[in-house]
Amino acid sequence: MEPLFLRACRRQPVERTPVWMMRQAGRYLPSYRAVRAKHTFLEMCRTPELATEVTLQPIDQLGFDAAILFSDILITLPAMGIDVTFPEKGPVIGRPVRDQAAIDALIVPDPEQELGYVMEAVRQIRGALESRGGTVPLIGFAGAPFTMLTYLVEGGGSKDYAHTRRMLFGAPESAHALLEKIAHTCAAFLEAQVAAGAQAVQLFDSWAGILAPPDFREFALRWATVVIDMLRDSATWRDRQTPIIYFVNGCAPYLDDYVTSGADMLGVDWRVDIGHVRARLGEDVALQGNMDPGALFLPPEQIRERVRAVLAAAGDRGHVFNLGHGVLPETNPEHVKAMIQAVRELSTRAGG
Repeated sequence: MEPLFLRACRRQPVERTPVWMMRQAGRYLPSYRAVRAKHTFLEMCRTPELATEVTLQPIDQLGFDAAILFSDILITLPAMGIDVTFPEKGPVIGRPVRDQAAIDALIVPDPEQELGYVMEAVRQIRGALESRGGTVPLIGFAGAPFTMLTYLVEGGGSKDYAHTRRMLFGAPESAHALLEKIAHTCAAFLEAQVAAGAQAVQLFDSWAGILAPPDFREFALRWATVVIDMLRDSATWRDRQTPIIYFVNGCAPYLDDYVTSGADMLGVDWRVDIGHVRARLGEDVALQGNMDPGALFLPPEQIRERVRAVLAAAGDRGHVFNLGHGVLPETNPEHVKAMIQAVRELSTRAGG
């Protein structure tokens, strides 16, 4: 039988709701911090053995129903010709991309040639998961075009996205040219991960929520859909029918548009009731989410009630339990265990 997580992605009957957590391989785990103390973040991303080790830590220690590749959405940038560093305060782009000449200079890389260490990590992780019984699938991922554009144009994170807005509204042709290059890079990168063994992929649009609805359609959804369509058109995807997840942080204003992306599953952040999303979007798309990451600071008995509320609102079919965004580094792993246990106990149902 296919793994629980993949059946939920396909809206098939499941005996209980599967659970995983964005950033589940990360700083909240003492074992991760022990590895990180000996290596830089980029070393961990670029060394398949280290990426495999930290990807498997939350699977072995906490019992999630899916593993997600340890990497970063900006890992493709050096292959595109962009210098990026990862200090503790967040990523820094060496030379922001703010004009047509800089856009023209960007490369659409061959992922196997330029990002082969990622594919090797995927192969090693998949092999390790298969040796553990094959019940836990591997999720690959990439940054969605609009979110990648914000990092490239801003030079890192931002509070007001002034440079991004200046390009979108002052030079939309350049914005679309940049988004097109990113989209081709993203689609090829995801296809290569699937070929290497990823069993599902997630497209992260972490900053699409800064946009007004028409601009979301024009600059975020349009290019995320291009990526999804290119991936579905690939021979690799057609051979495997790999579920595609699209996550927009701040999705509430865009629900009617969001459902048109073509993704098999939509990620829901914590700012909207997932029951409202289900009622609005219907049963033809699976949903993922959406407990507030901050709720993991509650006592375990209150975490259980938060889990109960999300499960009740999301329904039995086509739901994967997750946080509404990444787990916070200060989170107590015992509280994560309490969340997983609650999902397992409260969602178990007879007959699948």
